Amino acid sequence: MTSTYGGEARVSAQGLPEWLLPLARAAETIEPTQLSRFLPPRAGGRPSAVLVLFGEGARGPELLLMERSGSLRSHAGQPSFPGGALDPEDGDPDGTGPLRAALREAEEETGLDPTGVQIFSVLPRLYIPVSGFVVTPVLGWWHRPSPVGPVDPAETARVFTVPVADLTDPANRATAVHPRGHTGPAFLVGGALVWGFTAGVIDRILHFAGWEQPWDRAKRVPLDWRA
Repeated sequence: MTSTYGGEARVSAQGLPEWLLPLARAAETIEPTQLSRFLPPRAGGRPSAVLVLFGEGARGPELLLMERSGSLRSHAGQPSFPGGALDPEDGDPDGTGPLRAALREAEEETGLDPTGVQIFSVLPRLYIPVSGFVVTPVLGWWHRPSPVGPVDPAETARVFTVPVADLTDPANRATAVHPRGHTGPAFLVGGALVWGFTAGVIDRILHFAGWEQPWDRAKRVPLDWRA
């Protein structure tokens, strides 16, 4: 288990529920190019981390997401994983720094108690060209759930969980179309359109964990889609 971000942060897959084991095994061998075509530059980029947190809810396995405030300059109103840039106190970006940052940011944004999270794997670093972030997706098991909600409404509009069954449902999947013509995977869940980096990571997780179901890739939605 991991302690709070101020203490030890380590990776352990011991004691995971059976349904998470396929993802834990797949994460051990996933290559960066299997996740995204946007890979970190040899130099530069701002180290950051996101917490990809799985728990169990009333409808079975679920994933924690948040929706950014509509007043933000960057990614306003966009659903995302909790996360952000590494702070100096998080430690070595090449060591356990991303683990601590993912837990710290999740606590700061959602009120999550990090002592209830077990980090069971870390995916390869990815790159978000538009922001210059080099992002480490940190995979967690919410073994002891705690109340969550927006800590600062100026930054976070809402915090919600999405059943994995909804993410794998072909009816909730689509291809998002950016105004500039770019396309990528999207999920119409929780009354929101999940797209961009977050949707891309979820898409690859579903695929490599063996949870993905065939879906209509010709179904397209604009980024201003509303439920």
